[in-house]
Amino acid sequence: MRLSGVVVRRRDAKHLFARLRRRGARIVFTNGVFDLLHAGHVSLLAQASGLGDVLVVGVNSDASTRRLKGAGRPIVPLSERMELLAGLKPVDFVVPFGEDTPARLIASIRPAVLVKGSDYQRSEIVGRDTVEKAGGRVVRVRLRRGRSTSEVIARARRAFRTRD
Repeated sequence: MRLSGVVVRRRDAKHLFARLRRRGARIVFTNGVFDLLHAGHVSLLAQASGLGDVLVVGVNSDASTRRLKGAGRPIVPLSERMELLAGLKPVDFVVPFGEDTPARLIASIRPAVLVKGSDYQRSEIVGRDTVEKAGGRVVRVRLRRGRSTSEVIARARRAFRTRD
């Protein structure tokens, strides 16, 4: 019985997932920063996991996160974010990426299913064309209302303001 997922080096991802595809595994991919892991993340990952045999989670590097989210982010460094994700039951593999989007990683992994939250419009989903051209599908999963990293940060700020 598997107790946790596996962190995969970027350079090993292409061959590992090609082998799994040849064995008939339906690979599901999602990605994000996953800074301050919360119930909304867990819900998205659980839904994604149910769409195939293997769930691969791409995680933005620290530098990529700073470019996308600004100074002060990530709050939790990449190594810890990957360890937390790998420890979640729905997650089979975690792969870091340093670009601002996972486009190259998606092209390398070639998932059968690409998953993003319902806060994304189909036209905004990076990798959609790549996955659909290869015969795969893109799924937008319902997000839990009020469950976001921005909301967690805002609640923490409010809580610390009231303590002063």
